[in-house]
Amino acid sequence: MRPIITSSQLLSYDNEQELDPARAQLLARAKQAAADAYAPYSKFKVGSAVLLANGEVVIGSNQENAAYPLTMCGERVAIFAASALYPKEKIAKVAITIISEKGNINRPVTPCGACRQALLENETRTQADIELILQGDSGEVYVIKTVKDILPFIFDASFL
Repeated sequence: MRPIITSSQLLSYDNEQELDPARAQLLARAKQAAADAYAPYSKFKVGSAVLLANGEVVIGSNQENAAYPLTMCGERVAIFAASALYPKEKIAKVAITIISEKGNINRPVTPCGACRQALLENETRTQADIELILQGDSGEVYVIKTVKDILPFIFDASFL
């Protein structure tokens, strides 16, 4: 037996005011998208803003359903919409934030496993890293250079 150690790197900012204007603006667009989320069951609204290489921004928010498996996360809504609207454009950055109606979450919220896999698929397909900008309701902001940093043991087409 031998241990295998993985590591991830991210930048941590105290709040969105410390971000450069472009990242702060993308995060603000994600917050606007979260405000429009349909989350009557979880009361956990997720907003995502995708910045494409051509400068276009596509937003998405979580869409819940009483039949829970039909629910779609805000991150996947945004990246799938971006891929459908601009199939040849690379995703440069994705800002993800939340609005919790159950109480303020003042630490960054990371994508679920399914969203991480969908983001990774886009990185793999376009052969370009996607920067992630993550925040909770308020407080600290994480900036992560690539999805691979939050999904170290990737599953991709090389296994198929």
